[in-house]
Amino acid sequence: MGQLSTIEKLGILADAAKYDASCASSGTAKKNSLGGKGIGSTEGMGICHAYAPDGRCISLLKILLTNHCIFDCHYCINRKSSNVRRARFTPQEVADLTISFYRRNYIEGLFLSSGIIKSSNFTMEQMVECARILREEHDFRGYIHLKTIPEADPELVHQAGLYADRVSINVELPTDSGLTRLAPDKNAQQIEGAMGKVKSDIAEMKDARKRFKHAPRFAPAGQSTQMIVGADAASDADIMGKASRLYDGFKLRRVYYSAFSPIPDASAVLPLKRPPLIREHRLYQSDWLMRFYGYQAREVMQATDHDGNLPLDIDPKLAWALKFRESFPLDVNRAPREMLLRVPGLGVTAVNRVLAARRHKTLRLEDVGRVTVSIAKVRPFIIAADWRPTTLTDRADLRTLLAPKQEQLELFAA
Repeated sequence: MGQLSTIEKLGILADAAKYDASCASSGTAKKNSLGGKGIGSTEGMGICHAYAPDGRCISLLKILLTNHCIFDCHYCINRKSSNVRRARFTPQEVADLTISFYRRNYIEGLFLSSGIIKSSNFTMEQMVECARILREEHDFRGYIHLKTIPEADPELVHQAGLYADRVSINVELPTDSGLTRLAPDKNAQQIEGAMGKVKSDIAEMKDARKRFKHAPRFAPAGQSTQMIVGADAASDADIMGKASRLYDGFKLRRVYYSAFSPIPDASAVLPLKRPPLIREHRLYQSDWLMRFYGYQAREVMQATDHDGNLPLDIDPKLAWALKFRESFPLDVNRAPREMLLRVPGLGVTAVNRVLAARRHKTLRLEDVGRVTVSIAKVRPFIIAADWRPTTLTDRADLRTLLAPKQEQLELFAA
């Protein structure tokens, strides 16, 4: 086979990178080139590849350095036994692409991952070199996210954090047994050990910057990870428990969930069908409850069905409320913030508006309706000046009343 052109390589390696969901670009230090130095900025508008928490669209060049790999993870399309077209960039090519795309206003940053070629250390050295060229030779001040390799030397991972805004290490699967079965070349203890080292490096460098003005930054946007959903027998309860331990143990910015997708020439140990995408969505909702709504992992697990999985027809917050109806109804004029956050249909913004409004007036049902999308979902769980749900909260068919109506959409409907 002849040598591939840069465009052909880009087509192969950009497509191969689509399975990695953890490409958000939020939380980094603000950098720009407005003073005439350097190129790029971490703050801007562009083609949407990811969303920041404040709603900004962030464009990222999301590619693999190479899709060659010496590992044979069953679920990975780039595993060594997979029959896929292979390609490989040099660090200079990645840097040149990034700068070229930035100058055309296509992107604002780089998300770089890779298969393992030759060895973990060699691959990590190549990825660090990509970031070094961008930062030192081009003075690039845009966003860089490096997917690090837990088997690599810790010093190489440390160098990656000095150049990157965010680093991430994928835990891959929620259970150790699943990882052993589906990714025999990987080790759960080694992965968590690498995450622990990144956590300590972040804390150490933050402390150094408090004492020394010009101390270098280390991964200012923190670290994240990703778990594959549906490749093994792990339940949603297993996944949420793992996510909670990772948040608590390693101070992660995000845990991403990626629904398993069947791949060509798949291993016989993998499921034949992908899990429903709504399952991935429910896991993100449960993750949101733990991060922003004050739920403990065990409480979100209580919303699961008998098989340990979250219901697909209703969201986890409503599922929890229906199981613990004795906690409701809540008086919107008196209930504390942490309890109002548990009312189905009231988000963080809505609760904040309720708390602000009730300082000035006694709230009626119509007042609550102005801050929520669906007052019908809220009514069974609240008391207002002119509203009391009486027996509505205890109705046996309440779940049926509140579950979103299933609608068959037409492909060619106007």
